[in-house]
Amino acid sequence: MVSEALRDVLDGRWVAIRRAVREELGAEFVAVPGETGDEARERISRLIRKLPTDVGVASAFPAGHGGSGDQGGSVVAAEMLAYLDLSLMVKAGVQWGLFGGAVVALGNERQHAAYLKDIIDTEILGCFAMTETGHGSDVQQLRTTCVYDPATQTFDLHTPHEAARKDYIGNAARDGRMAVVFAQLITGGKSRGVHAWLVPIRDGNGDPMPGVTLGDAGPKAGLLGVDNGRISFDHVSVPRDMLLDRYGQVAEDGTYSSPIENDTRRFFTMLGTLVRGRVTVGGAASAATREALTIAVRYGETRRQFTAPGAEREIALNDYLAHQRKLLPALATSYAYAFAQEELVGTLADVQGGSGPADEHQQRELESRAAGLKAMQTWHATHTIQMCREACGGAGYLAENRLPGLKADTDVFTTFEGDNTVLLQLVAKGLLTGYRDAFGSLDGWGRATFVAEQVREMVLERTAARALIQRLVSAVPGRGEEVAVTDRGWHLTMFEDREKHVLEGAIRRLRSGAATKKDRPFEIFNDVQDHVLKTATAHIDRITLEAFVAGIERAPGTAEKALLNKLCDLYALTVIEADKGWFLEHGRLTPARSKAVTAVVNDLLRELRPSMRTLVDAFAIPEEWLNCAILREEPDRQDVMAAHDAGA
Repeated sequence: MVSEALRDVLDGRWVAIRRAVREELGAEFVAVPGETGDEARERISRLIRKLPTDVGVASAFPAGHGGSGDQGGSVVAAEMLAYLDLSLMVKAGVQWGLFGGAVVALGNERQHAAYLKDIIDTEILGCFAMTETGHGSDVQQLRTTCVYDPATQTFDLHTPHEAARKDYIGNAARDGRMAVVFAQLITGGKSRGVHAWLVPIRDGNGDPMPGVTLGDAGPKAGLLGVDNGRISFDHVSVPRDMLLDRYGQVAEDGTYSSPIENDTRRFFTMLGTLVRGRVTVGGAASAATREALTIAVRYGETRRQFTAPGAEREIALNDYLAHQRKLLPALATSYAYAFAQEELVGTLADVQGGSGPADEHQQRELESRAAGLKAMQTWHATHTIQMCREACGGAGYLAENRLPGLKADTDVFTTFEGDNTVLLQLVAKGLLTGYRDAFGSLDGWGRATFVAEQVREMVLERTAARALIQRLVSAVPGRGEEVAVTDRGWHLTMFEDREKHVLEGAIRRLRSGAATKKDRPFEIFNDVQDHVLKTATAHIDRITLEAFVAGIERAPGTAEKALLNKLCDLYALTVIEADKGWFLEHGRLTPARSKAVTAVVNDLLRELRPSMRTLVDAFAIPEEWLNCAILREEPDRQDVMAAHDAGA
């Protein structure tokens, strides 16, 4: 079947993990609508201890300490958990991705030997205590302090005021026994920037440790099974050997040393090792989106409203162009992000999966793409899940049909693991500066040393199927000659040309600002912030399209390739259609061609209509995972298809 062949394409490099999770995790792990917060926390706390670790989120841990060293497999396992229960996914991500991942990435071998096995086995449940009430995105300015005392060879960990309290911390309200705490390291009277310590926060009875104050973050819109809380420290004594000191060491006498001399570079190197969490959130958001689309598409096959003149049966929702306009472009975009995410996870595994240090350029590129795709996928989730809720009418508002839960649980994804607007600025900054040593400082925005040709080279770094994409682009004639709006080379050229033009325009505006406001770097950047964000979205759109093109090449047969090519046409043209104002203003589209794009989009919707169920079936979400009442009521698929073929 075509849907099974497409499933294999989507399952990609980690097909074994996807299949194992589908086989091993049953109805026990599926979200339960209508739970109270306490019930959800109790259930998720019990289930996380039952999750397999060999093909689960814990698989990223080093092989010598109970894992398999599979960073990509860990992300894919978390993505699969998102189909079942997003609270369980987040709880697992906090335990094995953030908390355990920080110990792996920032700790030393002695700490690995002492703690990793118990972290994997959930004997030690932990927290990732970075965010503060007063500082979320601007982590470099955290206010929690950790001051070293050579006389006692301990650190004094302290929350100086309420804004420095650790806030929204997963596992803090109930289950966490230890926390990786990020604070300003001070030794010899000098601040050495943000570092991390492994700190006990509860004793064996579950009571707070001396000097530690724990609280509940309170009722939330979603993710009821995750016990988010607050942590404050009142001069808590932390032994010197609990500093996670891979990137910064403090000797007994208080002498500080680091393999990275520059404080800012050290800080961003530390954060870069934790990029897996950001990759995971984007993938989980897309999984939830695919689940919502599966529910909406299948409901639209069987739900009928109004009759055509002379007809006896009412018309299926999916036969209405307006309904197709809602679901099919979102479905095409979801396929595009699935291919882009697969490529990103592969890059993560290749860059960070080796035994030696990651190549700096590859690491920065990984961080940029992880930031951009996280932003775009989570925004797509927020928009699409709401649209699916509306597409299912009143049924979509009932908790038993999963959509309200998916909406509530994913809503926070746009701001955790990095606020999306801030993340897009990170993407743009990478394009503009090439990740100079001043990364993280506003100074770089005002420099007049940007060279357009260097920028062009950065922009044209291909993502996947490089030779194929270059061949398609090269085959497109000059702007004065028109090709079919379904020509793939034309799509690629339009996306690439928009990205380069917007980027070069941002550079010109920054140069102009640098000439007139050289002593006001914030104003230089703030005046062009909208342009900078446009640069980032254009870049992510382009690499997403390229990933889609590469994904089509993996399809095994002509039928699958033909279907994916139409879906890719729809993705590319709906992006162009949504931004037709820019393309018209900048002479990339004529009014007549702009109208042609819309006409072809509508043609594609009609052509793809019979394949809507096939496209969502290819997501291969087990029926018991969907656990959706309106799908349990649907008739046999063969009856539905027979009715459609008969023109009913």
